[in-house]
Amino acid sequence: MKHRRIPNRRAVIAGAGALALAASATVVLANANASQAPASTPALAKLTSGAATALASHLKTDTAGAFYDAKAKKLVVNVVNQAQAKAARAKGAEARFVQHTFAQLDSARQTLKSKATIPGTSWGIDPQSNKVVVTADRTVKGAKLDRLTKVAQSLGDKVELRHSKGKFTPFIGGGDAIWGSGARCSLGFNVVKDGQPYFLTAGHCGNEIKSWSDQQGGSAIATTEDSKFPGDDFSLAKYTGDTAHPSEVDLYNGSTQKITKAAEATVGEKVQRSGSTTQVHDGTVKALNASVNYQEGTVDGLIQTDVCAEPGDSGGALFDGDAAIGLTSGGSGDCTKGGETFFQPVPEALKAYGAEIG
Repeated sequence: MKHRRIPNRRAVIAGAGALALAASATVVLANANASQAPASTPALAKLTSGAATALASHLKTDTAGAFYDAKAKKLVVNVVNQAQAKAARAKGAEARFVQHTFAQLDSARQTLKSKATIPGTSWGIDPQSNKVVVTADRTVKGAKLDRLTKVAQSLGDKVELRHSKGKFTPFIGGGDAIWGSGARCSLGFNVVKDGQPYFLTAGHCGNEIKSWSDQQGGSAIATTEDSKFPGDDFSLAKYTGDTAHPSEVDLYNGSTQKITKAAEATVGEKVQRSGSTTQVHDGTVKALNASVNYQEGTVDGLIQTDVCAEPGDSGGALFDGDAAIGLTSGGSGDCTKGGETFFQPVPEALKAYGAEIG
């Protein structure tokens, strides 16, 4: 089923990524604790991010994480013993020996969750640094920062604490795009459920807005059927009239990108984001399965990128070519200074609602 969107609503759709295995990362740092494969290792074939995703799915177990090296076009798999290295090389990936196992890093992440869940922080397992990277925004200070620092230091070299000059917030605001109750978000992408047309956007948007319009003060075009935030950050809205809505991303230059599928993201993948405030910007996936402690509550399982975003971009599309990756959740910074931006993975939302791209 193909639906066309009404012209004056800038609906945006998500696009594609790939799976970063065992990568519960937050902020990707420079390579650390790594040793190169033996000189006798055969040259590896160059891979696209999509091919790296497929390869990662076959190497998902018994590793310490993986990431896509976009410059070299190869999948790098972290290993802690020769058996893992042999298996990775046999599949066509580069094996990189690291100090910490995934289980050790995940245990450190769980300690942070139980002892240092403080608004304004995020953390996750970074496959490139082989550490749990903790980020504290500018609101984390005084006793809260002391507490966070103490917990991080107790975990030794498995954890690295970093600071952000911005503030982690969901990106909701007023303006153009999809409207309701005086607030604005961005449409993520159009989907089909039980043969009926719907769209996905951010959960914190769905919590605030029950009736949607394509313009401020306009007639209703959709109603929120369900929303999940915090915990997750996605919502489902059902079109209420004969509203056109094709499966494509608005590129804000007179053209669109057709969307045919949804996919997981890969650390290191180059992506684009489309939103109603700042339109289209690009960047790199820095982490997967990130936990972000907003003032409103914690959201787990997010994609972290260095793509900028601002209020009103919430719910907008993260995409790579014709594949949908994520819905804009929130972050810090803006499109002048930069910052971190987090995205709700699209496949999880589709599975939760029994919907498909369309």
